Amino acid sequence: MKKKVNIWQLTPPQILVLGFAAIIFIGAGLLTLPFASATGHSIRFIDALFTATSATCVTGLVVVDTGSTYTMFGQIVIVTLIQIGGLGFMTMSTLIAFAFRKKITLKERLVLQEAFNQGSMEGIVRLIRKVIIYSLSIEAIAAIILTIRWTFDLGFGKALYFGIWHSISMFNNAGFDLFGTVDAPYVSFTGYADDFVVNVVVMLLIVLGGIGFIVLSDLMDYKKTKKLSLHSKVVLSMTGILIVLGAIVIFIFEFTNTKTLSSLNMGGKVLASFFQSIAPRTAGPNTIDIAAMRQASQFFIVILMFIGASPGSTGGGIKTTTFAILISAIATMIRGKEDIVIFRFRLAKDRILKAITLTMIALFLVIFVSMLLSTTEDAHFLKILFEVTSAFGTVGLSMGLTPELTAFGKIMISLTMFAGRLGPITLAYALQPKQEKELYRYPEGKITIG
Repeated sequence: MKKKVNIWQLTPPQILVLGFAAIIFIGAGLLTLPFASATGHSIRFIDALFTATSATCVTGLVVVDTGSTYTMFGQIVIVTLIQIGGLGFMTMSTLIAFAFRKKITLKERLVLQEAFNQGSMEGIVRLIRKVIIYSLSIEAIAAIILTIRWTFDLGFGKALYFGIWHSISMFNNAGFDLFGTVDAPYVSFTGYADDFVVNVVVMLLIVLGGIGFIVLSDLMDYKKTKKLSLHSKVVLSMTGILIVLGAIVIFIFEFTNTKTLSSLNMGGKVLASFFQSIAPRTAGPNTIDIAAMRQASQFFIVILMFIGASPGSTGGGIKTTTFAILISAIATMIRGKEDIVIFRFRLAKDRILKAITLTMIALFLVIFVSMLLSTTEDAHFLKILFEVTSAFGTVGLSMGLTPELTAFGKIMISLTMFAGRLGPITLAYALQPKQEKELYRYPEGKITIG
C-alpha cells in the first residue's frame, strides 16, 4: 500500500515551490472568469496563466494590456497576487496567524527562514512583524501622495484606486500598471516622463522594495543601535553605485536619441535616466520607450536586470550581495590576496561558493532559455535575451516581444519567471532527492587555471 504524503513532511524549499504554484493556478482560474475580462468573454487560459505567474512572481511582463483587458475584478485579482507574491505567501499566512493569535510552529518558522533567505530562525517572527508593518506603511504613504497628484488628472475616485493599486505594484517591484487603453496599450508611465512627483514616488517605492526587509529593519533601528550590519552596508553601497552608474550610462547613450531622451528638457532627461536605471532593479515600469533605446543601452539594462535587487526583498536577479562578492573575489585574486574582505569583514568560503553557484545557474538558465526561444520566436536575439533576462530578474521591462510570443514561448517565459522569483538554488533544493551525509572525503587534487 502506498504511503500518503503529508505536506508538512516536505522540505521548506518544496513547500515554497508548491505554495507559489498553487497561488498561480488559483489566480489563473479567477482571471479566466468572464467578469474578469473587459469584453465579458473568458480570456485564453494560457494568457491568464501567464498573467497570474507574472503577478505572483512580481515580474510585470504582460501578454495583454492590464488596464484595457481586465475589469476592476480582474485588476484586483492581479494586485492581490502581486501583494501575496511580493511579501511571500508564508508572510501572508503569518499575518492571518497574528490576526487570530495563532502560534507560529517550528515548521512554519523554517519555511519563513527559507523564504527570506535567513541563516537562522532567530528573530524570524519579529522580522515578519516588521515586514508587514513597513510594507503596509510605505504603501499607504505612497498611495496618499499618488492619489493627491493624480486627482488633478483623473478625479478623486479613480486617482484613489490608481494610487493604492500602483503603490502596491511598485513597492512589490511588480511593474504592472493601469495606464494602457484599447487605443494605446502598454504605455506604462511614459505620460509622466518629466513629472517630478510621480517619478520620485515610484523610484522610492522601487528602491525601498528592492533593498530588502532586513535592510529596512536596520535603517529603522539605526537611531537606537547607531550601526548597520555588514549585509546592510553591502546592499546600500552596491544599490547606490548601480543606480548612479546606470543613470550616467543611460544619460550618455540616450542623450541625443530623438526617440527617448532628446525630446525632454534637462530635468526630464535626468529624471528619465534615473528612472530607467532604477526600474531594471526588478521593477519594470518605464517612462521612455525601451524598444526605441540604442542597443548599447538595452544591453546595459540586461546586465542591470541580471544583477537585480537584494536578498529578502520583493525583487529577483542574482542579487546585489552576490554581485558584490563576485567583484570582491576578482579584486582579491588580482591583488594576490587569500581572503575576500568587505568592510573589514572576511567572508566565509561557503558564502563565496554559494555566490558563484547562484550566478552560474542563473547564467546557464538565461542562456538556455534564450537559445531555445531563438529557434521558436521570430525576433532579434537581443530582443529575446532582453525578455528572458527580464523574466529571470522578475523585472517586467520589455522591448515588445511578450505580446507576440508563441504558446511555447509563453510557457518558457512563465517557467523562467517562476525560477527567478523563487531563486535557482531554492528551486534546485526543492527538486533534488534527499541526500545522505557523506562519510568520507576524496584526496585533494590540483588543476591548472588560466
